[in-house]
Amino acid sequence: MSLTLLGFDNILLPVGDLGEAVDFYERVGFPLSFRLDEAGIALLKVGDETPGVLLRQEDGLLPRTPGPWTPRLWLEVPDARAARRGLEAAGVTPDPPLSVSTGWTVELADPWGNVIGFTDYLKRPSLARKQPVGTPATTPA
Repeated sequence: MSLTLLGFDNILLPVGDLGEAVDFYERVGFPLSFRLDEAGIALLKVGDETPGVLLRQEDGLLPRTPGPWTPRLWLEVPDARAARRGLEAAGVTPDPPLSVSTGWTVELADPWGNVIGFTDYLKRPSLARKQPVGTPATTPA
């Protein structure tokens, strides 16, 4: 069988409390696209793309810490180390920056153990997405 993959639709993340999750992700920097409390879902925007991060309330899901087996969702940012400073200013403490082959990555976990990474292409700028107009230029520190 051959399957033609066209791209990503939404990424679904289970959360124990939709309101708390929306507050957390907005503080991290995700704009809210829509929220349907009666369905227990909220969609967060990721850049200019139509798909996003879909938070889905799962009754009985308690806070947990991620394990080494936890899937990770990495999103591209202009500068991961600058993103870390912004997250800290917003009261969120991500892990220390990790050097990867393309640049830097900073990860954080939400209260339910979902791991989000912010990664840049400062070491390989030819692979980076085109930055939106008005995005400040960054240089490796």
